[in-house]
Amino acid sequence: MISAGDPVLAEARGEHGESELLDEIVSAKPKMDHTRYHSADELRDSGLGHLRDAMALLESKATAGERDDYRHFVLALASKVAAAHREHGQSVSPAEAAAIQQITAALGTTGS
Repeated sequence: MISAGDPVLAEARGEHGESELLDEIVSAKPKMDHTRYHSADELRDSGLGHLRDAMALLESKATAGERDDYRHFVLALASKVAAAHREHGQSVSPAEAAAIQQITAALGTTGS
């Protein structure tokens, strides 16, 4: 799990200039979800649903620039986490690449 103060989080945040929204996200203590998922698919679907919910909220409350900053931040963070450990000689495994594609779709982007 990534928490406030995690170097990966700070590095991803550092790539995105001035943003009050991202500063708030990075400094906030994350809430723990104690849901017990019955499968990896259920966990994935829930996580992607949270991303879609976040984007829906940002659509109503944030500027277009803030929404783009959030999308890029989440994708940068997902990419850094995926690349943090090499598997079978690859920095990003096919399963991790597929997860990043699903995150991209949930954020309403076509990739970056």
